[in-house]
Amino acid sequence: MISLSTHPAFLRASAPPREKKSSWQTMRLGDVCAVDKCQGVHKKLPYVGLENIESQTGQFTGSKDPVNVKSSTFKFSAEHVLYGRLRPYLNKVMLPDFEGHCSTEIFPLKPCRELSREFLQYWFLMDATVEQIDATSTGARMPRANMSEVLDFEFPLPPLGEQRRIVEILDRAFAGIATAQANAEKNRQNAHALFQSHIHAVFSQRGKGWVARRLGDVFDIGSSKRILETEWTPAGVPFYGGKEIVKLAKYGTVLSNAFISEEKYHDYATKYDMPRKGDILITARGTIGVGYVVKEGDKFYYKDGNIISMRAKTPTNPHFMLYAFASNVMADQLGRLTGTTVTHLPIEKAKELILRMPDFLVQATAVEGIQNVEAETQRLAGIYERKLAGLAALKKSLLHRAFAGEL
Repeated sequence: MISLSTHPAFLRASAPPREKKSSWQTMRLGDVCAVDKCQGVHKKLPYVGLENIESQTGQFTGSKDPVNVKSSTFKFSAEHVLYGRLRPYLNKVMLPDFEGHCSTEIFPLKPCRELSREFLQYWFLMDATVEQIDATSTGARMPRANMSEVLDFEFPLPPLGEQRRIVEILDRAFAGIATAQANAEKNRQNAHALFQSHIHAVFSQRGKGWVARRLGDVFDIGSSKRILETEWTPAGVPFYGGKEIVKLAKYGTVLSNAFISEEKYHDYATKYDMPRKGDILITARGTIGVGYVVKEGDKFYYKDGNIISMRAKTPTNPHFMLYAFASNVMADQLGRLTGTTVTHLPIEKAKELILRMPDFLVQATAVEGIQNVEAETQRLAGIYERKLAGLAALKKSLLHRAFAGEL
């Protein structure tokens, strides 16, 4: 929750009266600040790269220790505003409080005496400015803002005292919003952690009836017959890889961009097992262990090596297995079996995974309990996600009002 001291109505009441918008001037940006390129190989100075500037906030995430860079850089001081022109939609604008050098993808801008650099930074952070600058970009893969065009933009310039008043209001409001965002994000993460903790508790049980089973003894584990990319068709039966299974697991539906012909599918259906109701499909490459239970009416084929299939030999609740793969118990084994740098789960290694399992009825009870906890934690996470969205919208609204002369 945002405290009263940072609420916009309180800020208006406690701040000095604002000057009328009629005292503002509309200037060309290039007339109130200039690109200050002091280019060279600068040594024994802190370095700022694009990766060191946080999007949307301008926070510096690097080190102030001296860093020598072999390539040419721009020198800057605490009088500059650093603007990242590469991929301007990332909105990277920083106010350095030290002397250093930066990537040539970052332009040091030096405001004139009549322009507060803090006011200039807030203008750059405003959504309308970001969209306007992004529209000047050239280059599909590495879009860069056209700074010549940007310097021709119209810039609203109130008197310096009014700029400082607006900056003070925004600083206080944004500090309060940042605190509220940090709290909401922490609570959102706590909700997810609560669910994960519950799953771990369920699958760590060693009570009566929970017997350690090798997955290869409980399931027939295999994969599909390989289909070459040259056999794909523009339409037909969907052909899924691991990414599609992840989306199916998360959303229950997915659009495929790869297909095999109906003829190929029916030919394979007469020779090999097709996915059928109750089968468990587990991602086995990249993101390992995300599962999907095949439903009645599902018709698709899947990529060998990327996905493994599990078909129960004895009555087994498939959703029990999906939650098992999301547990720490299984994650620990996957790490040991595949290695920390390997992101592939071969069929033979999948068969060696061990899981403590109760009988079918206890599995169903465990799944029901997990689903109840999951629903509650998702409800809580949704509350905090809506709070985060509301706080982000409040920041945008405050910036818009600030440069419309309404604060």
